[in-house]
Amino acid sequence: MSTVAGGQAYGGAPTHRSIWNRQLTRYPETAQRTVYLGITVLATVVLYYQLYVQGSVATKIIAHFGFTFTQFVFVLVIGNLVGAFASLGAGLADRWGRANLVVGGLLVVGLLTLFALPNASSKAEYTVFFALVSIVEGMALVATPALIRDFSPQIGRASAMAFWTMGPVLGSLAVTEVSSHTLVNHPDWQFQFRVAGIVGLVVFAVAAIGLRELSPALRDQLMVSIRDRALIEARAAGISEKRLAGNHWLQMLRPDIVLPALAISLFLLLYYIFVAFLVVYFATVFGYSAHRANALANWYWIANVCGLLAAGLLSDRIRVRKPVMIVGTGLSLIAAAIFASRATHPTTSYHTFAWVFVLGAVGGGTAYVAWMAAFTETVEKVNPAATATGLAVWGWIIRLVVTVSFALLPVVVPATSTLVDKGTRVSQIVATYPQQVQVLGVVDPATLTAAGAGNRGAQAKAITEISTKLNVPITTAAARLASVAKVPPADLAFLSANAAKVQKAQADNPGQWQTWWWICFAGQVCLIPATFLLTGRWSPRKAREDEAEHEAMVQRELAALQTART
Repeated sequence: MSTVAGGQAYGGAPTHRSIWNRQLTRYPETAQRTVYLGITVLATVVLYYQLYVQGSVATKIIAHFGFTFTQFVFVLVIGNLVGAFASLGAGLADRWGRANLVVGGLLVVGLLTLFALPNASSKAEYTVFFALVSIVEGMALVATPALIRDFSPQIGRASAMAFWTMGPVLGSLAVTEVSSHTLVNHPDWQFQFRVAGIVGLVVFAVAAIGLRELSPALRDQLMVSIRDRALIEARAAGISEKRLAGNHWLQMLRPDIVLPALAISLFLLLYYIFVAFLVVYFATVFGYSAHRANALANWYWIANVCGLLAAGLLSDRIRVRKPVMIVGTGLSLIAAAIFASRATHPTTSYHTFAWVFVLGAVGGGTAYVAWMAAFTETVEKVNPAATATGLAVWGWIIRLVVTVSFALLPVVVPATSTLVDKGTRVSQIVATYPQQVQVLGVVDPATLTAAGAGNRGAQAKAITEISTKLNVPITTAAARLASVAKVPPADLAFLSANAAKVQKAQADNPGQWQTWWWICFAGQVCLIPATFLLTGRWSPRKAREDEAEHEAMVQRELAALQTART
C-alpha cells in the first residue's frame, strides 16, 4: 500500500487526527458521495434560511428599531458588501479546506441567529450582527459549490449543481412556510430568528459528524466521469500537497471567468429583489397583505426548484450547457417583460402573476443551473486546483452587484420609502378617524383653522363646503366639523405634513417599480452574450464525441500506468 504526502494511506480509509481533519484519501463510492452532497445541500439551505429569515418580519423589525425604509435597505447593503469580501477570503478554501469552512460557518451563524440577532438592543447592534451573518454566508457561497464540484464529475455536474442551487430557493421557501404558519401565534419577530437558529445548530451537528472532503491531491484534478476514479487516485499518489504551481488569483482574472460571473450576477438581480422586497412591492403597489404576498411568492420558489431539477437532468443527459442556458434565459426574459408591464395595471389578477412567476422561475432556474455547471467546468479548464478561487471571484462579483443594486433601489423607487415610512401611520389615522379625514380633505386648511379658533364666518363657510362636497345635510355637516376636534393635534400635524406626500407616492410608486423591473430585464439580457465565453459544446453529438475521446484517453493512461508498474 503506497502513501501520499502527509502520511495518509493511499487506497485506504482516511486517517483522522482531529475532528477538523476531514480529508478523504480516495474517491468515495456513490452512496458515500450522495451523503456528502446531501449534507452540503442541507447546509446551504439552512444558511440561506437564516440569512433570509428577516425578510418575513422586515416590517416588524423596522418598527421595533425605528428604521426608515432606506436605513433598513442599507442594512442589506452593508451585509452584502462585507459578504462580497468574505467570498474573496473564502478562496482560501483551496488551502484550508471547504468542509471546515462550512461546518464552522454553520456553528457561527446558528449562534448569531439564535442569540445575537433576536437580542439586539439597537439599530447598530442589529446591523453588526447581520453583517457577521453575511460574512459567513459569503464564505459558504464559495465553499459549498466547491464541495459539490469536488464530488461530482462533469458528466452529472448540472444535476449536482441543480441540488446546490436549490439551497437559496429552498431557504426562501422555508422562510415563507415557517412564518406563514407561526406568525399568528408568535407575532414577535424574534421567534422567527430563534427557530432558524435552532435549525441551524441541528444541521451544524449533522455536518460536524458527517461532512467530508477530498484531499487536495484528489480534488485538484479534472474528472469528467466517475470512471476516471482509478486514474485520479493513481495520479494522486504522486502529487505534492503544494498542488499545481502558479498564482491562482491571476489565473482566474480572465475574461471567460470574470465576464460570465458579472453577467450571471446581473441576471439574478430580479431574484435578489424578490427575496428581499417582493412582499413590500405587492403591499405598496397592489395592496396585498403579507400572507397573500408570501403565498404568491411560493409559486415562484416551488416552480424554481422544479426548473432547477429538470434542467440539471436534461443538461446532463444531452451533455451540453449552452443551449439550455439560452432557452432558460429566453423564458425568463418573456416572464420579466410581462411582469414589468403589469406594474402599472392594478387590476392584474393574482393568478396572472402566479403563472408569470411559474414561467420566470422555470426559465431562471434552467439558465442558472446550466451556467453553474458551465462556469465550474470553465474554471477547471484553466486550473482544477483553483476551483475555490474561481468561485471566490464569482462570489465577490455577485455580492458587489447586489450591494450596488440595493443601494440604488431607494433612488429608483423613492415612493416606496415614503409609503413605508409615512404611509402606514397615515393609513392608521384615516382608519381611526375616517369622517374627520374626509372633512380635512374637502375644507380649505385656512378656513378649517379659523373655524377651530371660533370664527363664526369660517365655521359657516366650512359647514357649507362639507354639505356641498360630501352631499350631506347641514346638520350632519356641522356635526362632522365639530368631530374634527377629536383628532389628536399630533395626528393632525402628521396628516398635514405627510398626507399629500403619501398620496403622490401612491401615484408614482407603480411607475417607479416598473422602471426597476425593466432594469432587471436588461440585466438578464447580458447572460446571452456571456454564454459564448464559457467552455463546452453547443452540439450534443460533438459533446458525446468529446466524451468518447476522453474515455479512450483514460484507458490509455491506465494501461500506461499498469505497464510502468510491471
